[in-house]
Amino acid sequence: MTRTTRRTFLLAGAAAGLVPHHAIGQPSDYPNRPLKIIVPSPAGGLTDNYARMFAEHFTTRFNQPAVVENRPGASGIIGIEAMVKAPPDGYTIVMGSTGMFFQARVLYRKLPYDLEKDIAPIAIFPTGPLALAATERSGIRDFRSMIEHARRNRTNMGNYVTGSYQQILAETWNRDHGCKFDLVNYKGEVPMWVDMAGGQLDVAIGSYQAFANVRDKGVRLIGVTGRTRSPRAPDTPTMIEQGFSGPVSRLEAAIPMVAHASVPTPILEFLGRLAVETNDTARSRSMRDSMGIPDGVVGRAEALRLWREDGPVWIREVQALNLPVT
Repeated sequence: MTRTTRRTFLLAGAAAGLVPHHAIGQPSDYPNRPLKIIVPSPAGGLTDNYARMFAEHFTTRFNQPAVVENRPGASGIIGIEAMVKAPPDGYTIVMGSTGMFFQARVLYRKLPYDLEKDIAPIAIFPTGPLALAATERSGIRDFRSMIEHARRNRTNMGNYVTGSYQQILAETWNRDHGCKFDLVNYKGEVPMWVDMAGGQLDVAIGSYQAFANVRDKGVRLIGVTGRTRSPRAPDTPTMIEQGFSGPVSRLEAAIPMVAHASVPTPILEFLGRLAVETNDTARSRSMRDSMGIPDGVVGRAEALRLWREDGPVWIREVQALNLPVT
C-alpha cells in the first residue's frame, strides 16, 4: 500500500469508525490476555463503579476479559502491594484514592513499596463535587454552623481511608478553627452512609450519589467540596463560597489509575487514552449525570501534572497537621 493510499484508507476508516487500533497508538502486542484491575476498597463505591466501567470498555474494545478485584484493607496498602508484586507488564493496574498515593507517604513509616519510585500514573477519574452532609438532629444547617457546632461539641465525622481527603479536612478544621471532630473509620463509603442515616454520625463527606440514597433519612446537604457547585445540587453553595479557605480548600479529591513504574511507557499512554475513551460511553455519561460529576476522565499528561504539582501540596498539608505516624 502506497503512502497516499494508506492515508486515504485511514481517513476513510476514521470517518466510518473503522480505524485499526494500532493507528491510534496501540502497542502492537498489547493487550493479548486478561487485564486485572485492583480496587483497594469494597464493592459499591465510586472507585469500584469507575473500575467496572473501564473493565467493560476494555472487554468490548479488545474481546479480552478485564476483571475487577476488590482488595480492601490497610488504607489501600494490600491492593497496591499486590499490584507492585505482579509482573510489570501492564496487565495489573490499581484504581484508588489520591490519599493512597500522596498522603500515605507521610502517615506510614514503612510501606512495602516506594510510592515515589514504584508507581506510574495513567489517568485520573474525577469525583466531582463531594457532598458535605449533616444529620438533621445535629442542628447544623450550613458550613459555618458546622464549624461552630464542632467548636462547642465533640462531633463524629465519617472517614473511609486513612489519610483521605475527608481526614485532611477534619484535621485542618480542628487545627485552624479549634473544632472537635472525631473521625470514625469505615471500610468503604457505603457503610459510612448507612451509619449516617442511622444517627451514629454527625457529619460525612462522600459522593453525591451515595448521599442521595440517605437524604430523605434525616440527612441534610449543607455544602459541596471543590471550586464549582454540583450539577445535581446547583442551589447548594460550595464550602469555599461559605468561607472555607487555605491551600487544602483548593485541592480536589480524585481517583487515579496507576501501574507499576516499570510498565513500558507506550502501554501506560495507551491505557490513559483508553480511559479517556470511556467519557463517550453511555455508561459513563449516565454515571456522571447521576453522581453530579461535570468533568470527564483525563489521561496520562494530566495525571503526570497532578503527580508533579498537586501531589507535593497534599504532602505538605498533611505534614503541617503533624498527624500520628503508623
